[in-house]
Amino acid sequence: MTKAIIGSPETRLRDAVKRRIAARYRAEFRFRLYGMIAIALTALFLLIVLVDILLKGLPAFTVHQFRFDVPVVLADIDPAKAKDPEVLRGADYQALVRDALRSHFPEVKDRVGRRRLDGLISSGASDTLRHQVVADPSLVGKTLSIAALVSADAELYFKGTGTAIDRKPGASTISVSGQEGPVTLSTSGSDFSEWAKAYRQRYAKLGEKLDAEVPSLLVALNGGLVKVNEISAGNISGEVLLPLKSAGDAQAGAWQLVTYLTPESNRRVKDREVAWLEALRAKGIVERSFNWRFFTSGDSREAELAGIRGALVGSALTLLVTLLICLPLGVAAAIYLEEFAPKNRATELIEVNINNLAAVPSIVFGLLGLAVFLNFFGLPRSAPLVGGLVLALLVLPTIIIASRAALKAVPPSIKEAALGVGASHQQAVFHHVLPLAMPGILTGTIIGMAHALGETAPLLMIGMVAFIVAPATSVTDAATVLPVQIYLWSDLPEIGFQAKTAAAIIVLLIFLFVMNGAAIYLRKKFERRW
Repeated sequence: MTKAIIGSPETRLRDAVKRRIAARYRAEFRFRLYGMIAIALTALFLLIVLVDILLKGLPAFTVHQFRFDVPVVLADIDPAKAKDPEVLRGADYQALVRDALRSHFPEVKDRVGRRRLDGLISSGASDTLRHQVVADPSLVGKTLSIAALVSADAELYFKGTGTAIDRKPGASTISVSGQEGPVTLSTSGSDFSEWAKAYRQRYAKLGEKLDAEVPSLLVALNGGLVKVNEISAGNISGEVLLPLKSAGDAQAGAWQLVTYLTPESNRRVKDREVAWLEALRAKGIVERSFNWRFFTSGDSREAELAGIRGALVGSALTLLVTLLICLPLGVAAAIYLEEFAPKNRATELIEVNINNLAAVPSIVFGLLGLAVFLNFFGLPRSAPLVGGLVLALLVLPTIIIASRAALKAVPPSIKEAALGVGASHQQAVFHHVLPLAMPGILTGTIIGMAHALGETAPLLMIGMVAFIVAPATSVTDAATVLPVQIYLWSDLPEIGFQAKTAAAIIVLLIFLFVMNGAAIYLRKKFERRW
């Protein structure tokens, strides 16, 4: 009897329903789980990209400089014309900065050494000094404390892309054969034998002249630095990089075994330059500060001098032209299509084409601008005027669609009430419907402008890839924009431009976040729930 009840059709039906419900719940759980996994992966990839950009770009916002006392002695100009700003502007201030740097290393007298030493400062290291003297000619003949910009290679070294340095104190007394030039060093202990053994095991270089393929070995003693060229168990032969203050013996703990862990062949900054940079850092001459030049300078072939000012000005002028064209045209077209245009095949065709234009690849608009604005109308190439016209064509469909959606969101009762109290159709639209739809229109416009700010392909097609040093002063001057500047820097082989590229991306992302944040704020502040 019990089996009959258990196996009854009603019981089997209830069991089947329960199984189907349980299977449905499991399917819903799996679907939610897949969605959470997709969101987590998306967030992870986005985090990786942002962290990578930040790690690469943040170093570009700081800069290293040498603080020098520079005597302003302008031997290349006529003293009678020392008050003329134009004459002062043309003086050779770079030579003054080079002399100030050379004064810290008077032992460097060979031509190659001086050229390498001069290469530690940027070609724009004297800009600050020039500006000060031109602004105040009375500074001629005085000694000024200036901050001289370091070269790109020196900048990279100070930011950690040179080599790690390992230092070990000497455990015995060491003697040296001289203070300059080639020298021989020997110790009373086994410091060199252990060092030689380690190199024999790893590089098999014992008894041979060490080359640039292995980590550089140096000895710091008596206030100087000796680079090891040949190593054996009892002594070493080397070349003095920084002159020794004396040739006397150095006791245990008073000297160091120094290793530049990255081989010289894998570094742009060689051993001699590393020694100079470390000596300057030890003297407190090296300063680190915020890199205002990145925002106040135009483009340059020198990584340490390159800035985004020209690109920022070009982007502002281009977006201004875009806004002045696409906002009134887009809103007017949306009002006409939504409120005044007759509903027939012609307007349906126009609407379909507007929707299709919103999905057209941006490079097509670049080709259109090249054919129409440049080739047919003959407008100036690489100008914000042409860039703004092209981007206006790109953004116009987006603004029309957003504006129409904002107009549709206004309840019809508002317009009907206006018509009911005697307002004309035009008055009802412009006095009542349009003000209520304006928050949505502004939101769509800001999003469209943010889209235009990040576009590169159409601007490349109209030639906005010029090398621009001075910012544009009008919409017809040659200019570039921030996305194109990023594209240009990313294609350069110099390592210093990698950080500049990432930093420019950070600036562009900040602008995009601000514009999208403004759109969200306006929508939340002025949006009405009907």
